[in-house]
Amino acid sequence: MVQRYRGYLFDLDGTLVDTAPDINRAMNAALISSGLQPVAEALTRHWVGYGSRVLMQQALDHQKQPHDGLETLLAHFIAHYEAHIADHSRPYPGVTEALLALKSAGAGLAVVTNKLTRLSMPLLDALSLTPLFDCIVCGDTASQPKPAPDPALHACEALSLPVDAVLFVGDSETDVGCARAAGCDIVCVADGYNHGVAPEDLGADAIIDSFKDLV
Repeated sequence: MVQRYRGYLFDLDGTLVDTAPDINRAMNAALISSGLQPVAEALTRHWVGYGSRVLMQQALDHQKQPHDGLETLLAHFIAHYEAHIADHSRPYPGVTEALLALKSAGAGLAVVTNKLTRLSMPLLDALSLTPLFDCIVCGDTASQPKPAPDPALHACEALSLPVDAVLFVGDSETDVGCARAAGCDIVCVADGYNHGVAPEDLGADAIIDSFKDLV
């Protein structure tokens, strides 16, 4: 079991929810609409975590395509994703139970994601997760997204907690960078979207195999 904290900051994609299936479908719909080839879900899982724009840039780079049509692709991706935000996305096993346990114990809970607000909120609503959180910080909430410290600091302020009283729970170097810059402890899940970096090499304080390790 991980040490108890007064607050917890959670990454969304790859940490709380397995969103790759729906993201991959939306990306491929956008690529196909522009006459490009679809990509495997495994690649999408590797790319997720830096926001929608970087995601589409990586898809174009993978196919050695210029970024001239990026804005059109991005608009198509977001439109498709919004319409299918939770067709196949699901919370990871034990997530809801752990959140309920932490909340009932009096901990403050926040989401800290690089996902846009217009995508994050409908996803959390569709999966009935929104009521479990005291604060939701999205990629367009703070002045800078992760790995800058701004989102984590914004969440701590909203929770009225000092950074040394919270634990960041993430899955990538982006999350570790944000937590370290803000000054809070961080653990990473073992099976998240880690951009090809082995979990033990992410630089977190610990790796957890299950959300049960938090309670």
